[in-house]
Amino acid sequence: MQIEGLEIRNYRLFRHAKLDRLPSLAVFVGANGSGKTTLFDVFSFLKESLTHNVAQAVARRGGFRELVSRGQAGPIEVTVKFRESGGRLATYQLAVAEEDGAPVVAREVLKFRRGQTGKPWHFVDFSRGRGTAIAKEPALGQKDAEAEREEHVLDDPSLLAIKGLGQFKQFRVAAEFRSILENWHISDFHIQEARPSAEAGEAAHLSTRGENVAQVAQYLFRHHRPTFDRILRAMHRRVPGVTGVEAKEMEDGRVVLRFQDGSFKDPFTARFVSDGTIKLFAWLVLLYDPRPHPLLAIEEPENQLYPEVLPELVEEFRDYARRGGQVLASTHSPDLLNATELEEVYWLSKRRGFATVHKASDSELLRSLVAQGDPPGTLWKQGLFEGAGLS
Repeated sequence: MQIEGLEIRNYRLFRHAKLDRLPSLAVFVGANGSGKTTLFDVFSFLKESLTHNVAQAVARRGGFRELVSRGQAGPIEVTVKFRESGGRLATYQLAVAEEDGAPVVAREVLKFRRGQTGKPWHFVDFSRGRGTAIAKEPALGQKDAEAEREEHVLDDPSLLAIKGLGQFKQFRVAAEFRSILENWHISDFHIQEARPSAEAGEAAHLSTRGENVAQVAQYLFRHHRPTFDRILRAMHRRVPGVTGVEAKEMEDGRVVLRFQDGSFKDPFTARFVSDGTIKLFAWLVLLYDPRPHPLLAIEEPENQLYPEVLPELVEEFRDYARRGGQVLASTHSPDLLNATELEEVYWLSKRRGFATVHKASDSELLRSLVAQGDPPGTLWKQGLFEGAGLS
């Protein structure tokens, strides 16, 4: 289940931006300050609004006045289009406003169109803590569905309705979208946090900042040994000196990563290994997760990695997407971009203080040049992505 479209209004640099036809792998390029980080923050904002509430998500970003686009009064609006399990294109719309100095959910709608010409069916329709939800979808063609519609009042006008409704299976579409949001992974990996030894124990998934990589390695070693062995083989192919990796539990209960170099009898701990080796291992732990996240967003995955590794990393992204996860990545690397297909590339440009998103395959010039054998990264480096310089 993947996102097919995203529309943003009045969110920092994005006074209005629209992304259509999002593929399972999408790579974003653009100059510094063009909005790549802000774009990924939209996904974090939605997830935090669900996990906590809209008020807290806004407060973490400096308050409503800091979050709303310059010169705009709001509301802040985010629209997500995705395929629900029945195969239909569903739309989730969230509008956030400020009232009496506090952020509130001005409107929250979850809908999809029934049939080719029918009106959009609002499964969830809430405003300021009050609204209705349809617990059971009527049979196609049934006109009177009001008996299935239930009214609800939330405890707080800054809560998302799907947070509560999504706990109940009878609200199927709400439950599906809640599950998507809950399981998004927006990486904020910090290499120095992955180096220290961790407390003893296991973790099934890599954390946002990556500080539990040793615990995830231990979990994979104990419960998913074939997956752990695949990671070791991949590490050996890409870092030939590394012949083994293990998560070692010490006498004091801490867990440390140990990397075996074929030239030495004793293994090194993570603190003596290069940043690139740690980073690559963490990416592989994330990408080989036995239960892929529905959305994986990574900023500049090329940092600390050798350029020769990047084409294989892009292929790992595609393999992750084939297993059921969608990958969004931003980059400043022409080498990484050269490994992508034009249909996977978007670029951001900024004009008069606001950002715009462009789909590379919509450009006739770029399509023509790629057809003649020029890879996307080379075209970007030559300045043919208008307004999306390397700086």
